[in-house]
Amino acid sequence: MKKTGNFLLCLLCLMVLGACGQEDGDNANIYPVYYVNNSETKVEMHEYEMQSDSEEEQLQELLDCLSTVPDKLEYKPPFSMGFELLGVSVDDGKILLDVDANYKVMPATTEVLVRAAIVRTLTQLPNISYVGITVEGNQLYDNVGELVGWMSGDQFIDNDGSEINTYELVRVKLYFANETGDKLIAAYREKHYSTNTPLERFVVEELIAGPSGQVEGLYPSINPETKIINVMTRDGICYVNLDSSFLTVVNNVSTEVAVYSIVNSLVELSNVNKVQVLINGEIPSSFSTTTFERNLDYVTNLEQ
Repeated sequence: MKKTGNFLLCLLCLMVLGACGQEDGDNANIYPVYYVNNSETKVEMHEYEMQSDSEEEQLQELLDCLSTVPDKLEYKPPFSMGFELLGVSVDDGKILLDVDANYKVMPATTEVLVRAAIVRTLTQLPNISYVGITVEGNQLYDNVGELVGWMSGDQFIDNDGSEINTYELVRVKLYFANETGDKLIAAYREKHYSTNTPLERFVVEELIAGPSGQVEGLYPSINPETKIINVMTRDGICYVNLDSSFLTVVNNVSTEVAVYSIVNSLVELSNVNKVQVLINGEIPSSFSTTTFERNLDYVTNLEQ
């Protein structure tokens, strides 16, 4: 009886393990597909069971999902938002989607949501890392005239892994370097950003991205290789934690000037009075103080 009981117990365990393995195999065919909600304020995720095995057929399935209006009109597929998909080409991990001119008719916030839904859906495929969009063969620019370029899925995911859903148009004042790297010049940037992301982090991200190129005489103030570890504000002090790449200067910009590009930009926000810059969680011994306040001595104007 004891041997029989052990045998049945082992058999039951094998059955459970087999069922789990089957469930994992089934889940491997489930892909999130992202759509725009009816009010055009956020993206929504719905699961889709992939039917194909080949990369080409899987891509076509996802493109079909992004184009098909559901039976229950709870959300809008990106490719049914009033424009047509004219062509698709894939090369070396990049997919280029060419759309017609009606794409530019969409409101700016809706267009960002459409891009988010398309990129988040297609970059799940192992052979797709970047998505590009052209309008009748021409490069795509956003509502403030900046080149969109190649997009990865990471651009539309918040740092804690949550989906970027809601976007807001914001106008921030950023301080970039002058040509000689010893002064800062203020410039305004108007752009949509995810409200899931703290505005302070958005400011630092835009500083690292550098000037847009639309205004001559502005140069990067921060090493573009700099990675943000964390940005948070408490009691009027914004704590900016960066990796060590920040200490490697670019364009003859001293570390002091780079620090004040961050400080002066952040204190433009209503909730920030002071800034503490950390490198890998610590205050460098080379810094003159632990917290920085606005310093306009480094600020100059563009030469006319």
